[in-house]
Amino acid sequence: MQPDWDMFHSLHPAAEYHGAARAIGGCPIYVSDKPGNHNFELLKKLVLPDGSVLRAQLPGRPTRDCLFADPARDGTSLLKIWNVNKCTGVVGVFNCQGAGWCRITKKTRVHDAAPGTLTGSVRAEDVDAIANLAGPDWNGEAVVYTHRSGELIRLPKGATLPVTLEVLEFELFHVSPVRVVAPGVSFAPIGLLDMFNSGGAVEQFEVRAPGSTDCGEGLTAAVVLKVRGCGRFGAYCSQRPARCTLDAAEVEFSYDADTGLVALDIPVPEQEFYRWTLEIQV
Repeated sequence: MQPDWDMFHSLHPAAEYHGAARAIGGCPIYVSDKPGNHNFELLKKLVLPDGSVLRAQLPGRPTRDCLFADPARDGTSLLKIWNVNKCTGVVGVFNCQGAGWCRITKKTRVHDAAPGTLTGSVRAEDVDAIANLAGPDWNGEAVVYTHRSGELIRLPKGATLPVTLEVLEFELFHVSPVRVVAPGVSFAPIGLLDMFNSGGAVEQFEVRAPGSTDCGEGLTAAVVLKVRGCGRFGAYCSQRPARCTLDAAEVEFSYDADTGLVALDIPVPEQEFYRWTLEIQV
């Protein structure tokens, strides 16, 4: 199945809203810009320098709590769309109240010129296939990175996050299952923090156990990620890593002890469709 969410203008008051939806729709990305009328800062959140996109694995679909709601007309519901990448999930939340398709006039009709601010909630289980990504030993804990606010939150099993949006506002919640990689050390990849579909950059996730030939002497464990693209990369770690390497070269990183966010910069690769090897040693 090839989902098609249609084209949009990158230079438009609602361009980010529409771009975010396409990024998690599991669909190709089309823009219908006039020549010279482009928002390149927005397009950089969708397209990598080699022209490829971080496409999600499935067609985007509503979360279970949205299935029998009308998020365009009922005045109370937010639209929540979930999808998965190879190692993470994503939930997009949109306030699309105020206008909808009219079956009589066969066109979009505004039925509320001033829809109000709405509040809802997000949880890890909104990503319907999250348990398949996490594996059989997952305890239900996840970290959530919010695209617009830049917050990283660790969620216990079953916990929810509140979200409040005005009309035509959105938020993207990048959901990554927390895994125990060594005694007392938890880890979760996030992805390229400035991309709409951050987790689409993480192609592979492997843990090298203590004592293995590939794990450095005196280290607890090593997490090895295959990563596409370039820019600001982030991951969650419950303790400060000992070091990070990119294609075996040591790189600088920052660590926020309050949230567990590990952040580092990945350069533009010389080859198209290149996969970096990122190793985080703890």
